[in-house]
Amino acid sequence: MQVTFLGTSSGVPTRARNVSSVAVRLPQRSELWLFDCGEATQHQFLRSELRISQLRRIFITHMHGDHIFGLPGLLASLGLAGNCGGIDIYGPDPLRDYLESMLRTSSTRIGYPLRTHRVNTAASSGIVLLDDKEFVVKCALLSHRIPAYAYRIDQKPRMGTFNIAKARELGIPPGPIYADLKAGHEIILADGRIIKGSTLCGPQKPGYSFVYCTDTVFTESAINLARGADLLIHESTFAHSETEMAYQRQHSTTIMAAQTAAEAKVGQLVLTHLSPRYAHGNILTPADLLNEAKAIFPSTFLAKDFLSFEIIPKVSSSSDL
Repeated sequence: MQVTFLGTSSGVPTRARNVSSVAVRLPQRSELWLFDCGEATQHQFLRSELRISQLRRIFITHMHGDHIFGLPGLLASLGLAGNCGGIDIYGPDPLRDYLESMLRTSSTRIGYPLRTHRVNTAASSGIVLLDDKEFVVKCALLSHRIPAYAYRIDQKPRMGTFNIAKARELGIPPGPIYADLKAGHEIILADGRIIKGSTLCGPQKPGYSFVYCTDTVFTESAINLARGADLLIHESTFAHSETEMAYQRQHSTTIMAAQTAAEAKVGQLVLTHLSPRYAHGNILTPADLLNEAKAIFPSTFLAKDFLSFEIIPKVSSSSDL
């Protein structure tokens, strides 16, 4: 599972950081899922190695402009490209009205299926938001000035390593039948023997887990959603010295993000949604924010635009991003 940051600033873009957006490339699929879509996200796609044509799902955390103003242009461009098979968008209750109003007033035609899904019920009840056979998505209500949601993706356990030598010993001829066996399916050979794929595969491999959490002040719901995840991407708008401002504006400090990661026992923490006040050359810089968080949660890294990496399972040793 590959994560690429397309925007890591809070509120407004800077020369080095665009506003919020994170793309996730699903393993063994030509498919991208997008989390938030700040202004100029489609331009960030063009500057990255990602293919916008692979976009299938968009998850919106809340209705503040730095998280949604990129949606109209992105959706319109997908329609003009003419090769979009459909987009599912998940988010707060007002999202559907926002999109319908935008499309209507701008006379924009979307020539592909566009489906919107409200997430409030799933967040308030704890039920699964999405189950697409390989991945499960859950969400949780955060603590912000308006309704905001965190999202978690869990990849389901995968079949273990296929034992080719054992398959050959059983006289199973190589070919497409191996794919069925690798998937754990039961097959019938030409001689009538029934072979269960699970008997030719090693122990199941755990899937990857990823949590995207912004915008919020410190809250137990974020801890519960992130518990045991391989990767937590958490907003870190303010330094610890500005905790009072963080509470006033309902955003997190470096310490809040690190405490969430520590209490949830995640594998790695990545800080994003940094205030422009910490640009290089100011009294406090992003490096200072990183050091504050690492003092509490050592496996912390700092996001920057176009940073791309593979999620590292918790069972493996952490390495620098």
